[in-house]
Amino acid sequence: MIKEIESLEAFLRNGISFENVTIQDVDFSSMSINWHALKINRTTFLGCRFTAEDKLYLINQGAIVLEKPEGLPYNPFRKDLYHWQELESGDKTTQDYKIYDHFHQSRYNPPVNEALWQRIHDHAIDDALREFIEMGDNGLPKAKCVGIMGGHQTSRLDKNYKKVALTAKWLTEAGYLVASGGGPGIMEAANLGAFLANRSDNSLSDAIEHMAEAPVYRDQNFTRLAIEVNRSYGEQNKSLAIPTRFYGHEPSNVFSSAIAKYFSNSIREDTLLAICIHGVIFAPGSAGTVQEIFMDAAQNHYGTYNYLSPMIFLGQEHFEYDTMIFPLVRRLARHHPYANLLALTDQPEEIVTFIENHPPIPTNSH
Repeated sequence: MIKEIESLEAFLRNGISFENVTIQDVDFSSMSINWHALKINRTTFLGCRFTAEDKLYLINQGAIVLEKPEGLPYNPFRKDLYHWQELESGDKTTQDYKIYDHFHQSRYNPPVNEALWQRIHDHAIDDALREFIEMGDNGLPKAKCVGIMGGHQTSRLDKNYKKVALTAKWLTEAGYLVASGGGPGIMEAANLGAFLANRSDNSLSDAIEHMAEAPVYRDQNFTRLAIEVNRSYGEQNKSLAIPTRFYGHEPSNVFSSAIAKYFSNSIREDTLLAICIHGVIFAPGSAGTVQEIFMDAAQNHYGTYNYLSPMIFLGQEHFEYDTMIFPLVRRLARHHPYANLLALTDQPEEIVTFIENHPPIPTNSH
């Protein structure tokens, strides 16, 4: 099995054989390595740095060497997920804005090399994400991921914002890993609730009240108020955000402990739903949320990822009467096992109980 090495320390501990080993983002340029003493066979170096002499020797030994390109504002070979400080929005001097601006210039028709580096970057994020959730070979992560989807324009004053935050808080306290799309609105509420897990529900109410002075992401102090809340509580609980630079004009929220930010929106959406084996909660939203509902239904309908997962809809009036989405999904699920994994409620407590009582169902697919 191919091994990964992501640090100089791990490289030095590995021994002399590097057959079928991938080494990622390690700087060898100032090191004196006796490469001649090492077994280099089908070895891949991704984003590593070497002296010119060492690089030539490795290539002559059959190693694959992909170096970082010059001039890119992002690292295609990064070995870990982002953190919110890297992606702090609202300032055009931030690294994240520079990456978005670079991406935006050719996002509809990138030059072939730019498209390649973006795909390699998203591959690196895939790899780091699998490590973060400890993905198993059978498609079941060790982390019990629950996704929360909903409108990015939902105000911090909206009743569903607090309901989602409470749901995420209680799920985190019950041992689940909350995952969101990483943006504002319902997504922020999800990561905020997880962030404040194991603190009082009143602490959550106080945080929302503080941030509600700038209720929507277009407000001037939207991100500043969120950062104040973040910094006032010290160490945060673990949660996940999976945003995309396709919507880079929206701020990434500051409450997740790890951010898997992609260039490709389609890969990002499919991945977010795929890893949330323990369930996906849908709060009211617009076209993007509706798309995610039916993407998730399709994954359940065909057992795409080896497990069937709960689908819970928060907002009876919205999903049953205003849009009639829940009756449609329920009708689609007739005669399929995931029909028993559908729920519609207005109460956060019922969501947590339903998820705890309805674990994912293996499909026994081959």
